[in-house]
Amino acid sequence: MAEPSDPGPHDGRQRIPPLGAFEEQAKFTRAIRVGDRIIVAGNVGVEQDGSISPDAGRQAERCFEQIIDYIRQLGGHSGDIVRVRMFVTDIADAMVVTNAFTAACGHARPAGTLVAVSALAGPHFKVEIEAEAIVGAGQ
Repeated sequence: MAEPSDPGPHDGRQRIPPLGAFEEQAKFTRAIRVGDRIIVAGNVGVEQDGSISPDAGRQAERCFEQIIDYIRQLGGHSGDIVRVRMFVTDIADAMVVTNAFTAACGHARPAGTLVAVSALAGPHFKVEIEAEAIVGAGQ
């Protein structure tokens, strides 16, 4: 696990290190902590080896694995999650994505939204998930 860093201005924010050239080029971060608040940008379910499961449920599980890892890197834990937004390209996948949500952070009972969208950043992505946490809010 990489240590949090602040590659940008010294503005009191902690960021996880960039995971690729695109993040550097676009000047965004996947997760940022400001005070006790952690905001995690949308994640897609790319496995550690770079593969993408054709299963929406597995993609959602992988999204939550990444989200929780980023929150931990920034000093929080899964119980600190207070809001989750889930985007699916097929509303028929709503239940398997909801099951992944429940398994990953249902114990925290965060606010949650799930909506269907027409497309995500790549044709193999079926799910994108973003989250917010407040450090110390957890159980």
